[in-house]
Amino acid sequence: MTEQTTRICILGGGFGGLYTALRLSQLPWENGEKPEIVLVDQSDRFIFAPLLYELLTGELQTWEIAPTFTELLQSTGVRFCQAVVSGINTEQQRVQLQDGLEISYHRLVLALGGETPLDMVPGATSYAYPFRNISDAYRLEERLRVLEESDAEKIRVAIVGGGYSGVELACKLADRLGERGRLRLIEIGDEILRTSPEFNRAAAKKALEAKGVFLDLETKVESIRQDTISLQYKSQVDTIPVDLVIWTVGTRVAPVVKTLPLKQNHRGQITTTPTLQVLDHSEIFALGDLADCHDAEGQQVPATAQVAFQQADYTAWNIWASLTNRPLLPFRYQQLGEMMALGKDNATLTGLGVKLDGSLAYVARRLAYLYRMPTFHHQLKVGFNWLVRPIIDTLS
Repeated sequence: MTEQTTRICILGGGFGGLYTALRLSQLPWENGEKPEIVLVDQSDRFIFAPLLYELLTGELQTWEIAPTFTELLQSTGVRFCQAVVSGINTEQQRVQLQDGLEISYHRLVLALGGETPLDMVPGATSYAYPFRNISDAYRLEERLRVLEESDAEKIRVAIVGGGYSGVELACKLADRLGERGRLRLIEIGDEILRTSPEFNRAAAKKALEAKGVFLDLETKVESIRQDTISLQYKSQVDTIPVDLVIWTVGTRVAPVVKTLPLKQNHRGQITTTPTLQVLDHSEIFALGDLADCHDAEGQQVPATAQVAFQQADYTAWNIWASLTNRPLLPFRYQQLGEMMALGKDNATLTGLGVKLDGSLAYVARRLAYLYRMPTFHHQLKVGFNWLVRPIIDTLS
């Protein structure tokens, strides 16, 4: 009777899940020791989320920022399964999928990411547009196209949330809509980009002002209707007409995660050790948006793409180490800086002693993200396209 092959099941194909799978496939497994690696995601495509905004302005194409998992995992030995996770039995070490199938595991990686909560104010679920994945981008694109093809003199857009996503969306849409656009950025706090370096915040304010984006600070959204939004400022509520509301506030863990018998914080994030293992379940690893993680120094790490990118390396190494009797490594987060698009041909970045904004920062941001794309093959395809596309556009 043959021994069952060790199976690693990775739930979620974002930065945390996909990069963990790719790294695991590259580690030096001895003959007969290499486990079966299964990646599960409900979509057929990986989303390079920091570049999702460029779809709205036509700067990038879907295949560049959303390649299929089948393409990315070709020749890696990782098996991809497109499915929705309906449950996880941590005692029997089995994952239940919505289509009725089950996957048993010896190591489990929870990297299901987060969802945008749209039930925070009345009407948001029905009338507000989230912007987190490729489906959101397509839906928003369709709405924008309808508005642009209408005979309305002005296109009125309200973006809720003055964080990174809200600011980047406001700048990109202001460039896309041009003179027809009437954009307002709504932030409940007294400052946009509260956690951002001052240089980036100043560059963002300058870009928003230059593009005519109106800032509603210290403003709370009371309700959203089909063609209006009600805003509260200093106890006074004003209802203003609007053609489109985009919601960028908040992150919520997937419902299937909340049902797990694992220690969670008040936000439903799963508590991990510094080695990214779930408390009392050393066979389960958690990273990204759904993990409540403190690093080797005990510092809380933010739930960002940059963190998930780094956690994936540690997760893969620690799974490999746990299966090959080697010591595990506590996660050490390296703050590499922050980059933000501020429209077409404009960006800002700080990090590693460098501060840049304008077109030079835009190029640097593109190159940094090209380097972080998941496989060398995809990097080559996208990089080549970025080189030749301007030439083709000039000739056509």
